[in-house]
Amino acid sequence: MRAALLSATALAIALVSPALSQEKQYPATLAGQAVLPANSTVPAPADAPDHLRQAGKFTTPDRKRTEALGTVPGKDSARVTDVKLPLDGQPLQGFSGIKAMDDSTFWVLSDNGFGNKLNSSDAALMLHHLRLDWESGQVERLETIFLSDPDKRAPFPIAMEGAATRYLTGADFDIESIQPVADGFWIGEEFGPYLLKVDQQGRLKSVHDTVADGKPVQSPDHPTLTTPANPKAAMPAFNLKRSGGYEGMAMSPDGSKLYALLEGPLFKPDGSVETVAGNPALRILEFDTAKGDWTGRSWAYPLSKGGEAIGDFNMIDEVTGLVIERDNGAGLPDKSCADPAKPQPDCFDKPATFKRIYKIALTADGKGEPVRKIGYIDLLAIKDPNGKARQGAKDGVYTMPFVTIENVDVIDDNHIVVGNDNNLPFSAGRATDKADDNEFVLLEVGEFLKAE
Repeated sequence: MRAALLSATALAIALVSPALSQEKQYPATLAGQAVLPANSTVPAPADAPDHLRQAGKFTTPDRKRTEALGTVPGKDSARVTDVKLPLDGQPLQGFSGIKAMDDSTFWVLSDNGFGNKLNSSDAALMLHHLRLDWESGQVERLETIFLSDPDKRAPFPIAMEGAATRYLTGADFDIESIQPVADGFWIGEEFGPYLLKVDQQGRLKSVHDTVADGKPVQSPDHPTLTTPANPKAAMPAFNLKRSGGYEGMAMSPDGSKLYALLEGPLFKPDGSVETVAGNPALRILEFDTAKGDWTGRSWAYPLSKGGEAIGDFNMIDEVTGLVIERDNGAGLPDKSCADPAKPQPDCFDKPATFKRIYKIALTADGKGEPVRKIGYIDLLAIKDPNGKARQGAKDGVYTMPFVTIENVDVIDDNHIVVGNDNNLPFSAGRATDKADDNEFVLLEVGEFLKAE
């Protein structure tokens, strides 16, 4: 693999050694929970081709087509969940980004489908407008917007290229983060990675390639990269891992800037990754929404010891924001496998130990310097003294032992909303044999939000 040239900014990130002070934990108390059952679906649009009427037809181990509904088990490691594919309709699950609105509703998005380009051509890309009722625990879907490309703005052929209505699918983009604006939505994407702009009807208006330090950023899934026919030829150049794109994307309070946060660190020429004080560091890249271009400013987000990826990113004010940081584990340690090297159906081979939300501060310069980590809350140790949890609590403590937790935003001065991405039907963190529901929680974290 050839990697991008090491830039001056990347060199600064690699060499800088900030005072990564003792990380401070702040308390979190459960104030409400709303649950959307795992096997929730929505019908494809009336004008959609038949191909989108059922989803998951290519999720067999060999990715060969099957149209027999409910015949392919959802599998998570050695565990088999209770939801099977294909589904009749489109899965309403897999929420991978959230934004709280002034009317107490939320916009979320469903990511690319079933995990990769090859098995997701029948998974429609969707945005959902939700109401979360903390009293009843219900999740109400107010509206679903299906993304499409009628004006052929995608710079490559899409899966529905020849269809009358060119709906976008998980074979085209892997959408992971969302910011509603007056004329539509900005969306962060992982395959390119790209920034996408869609209008209020979900029609694609622009596609923006990623640039860092004046150079393109491309993952192995970038559509311009091809595998050479000659096995002795050099492999195509990419400088970001697969599924390392914009898992989080915040917006400045005035809407003038996007802060797109990569999930994976950029590669250096020797194949190593950008670091801060020995820890992998992820780039936050600034984008000017009026100009539709990158400003050249960036920051480094250093992962903490135990952290392996980020899940979401939203700003609190002009300077501070919230970032979900997590490991790749699922399930609680009390159900761990006796031998992790030999996973069994009734245990967790890699239990969750690191699921946090950090409050960070951006420095003024934006020349590649690290963000300041102010403190964190532990999503595996949420207090529930008032019994607000409908599921997931024991002995007055609510936990989120999900492999992917990909939704966080500020509600008010004392509360935030947090939600998991259940990767339907593949993630099982609550029980070893049951697909995770989508759980949204309201957390009281006043001290955390006020921390400096």
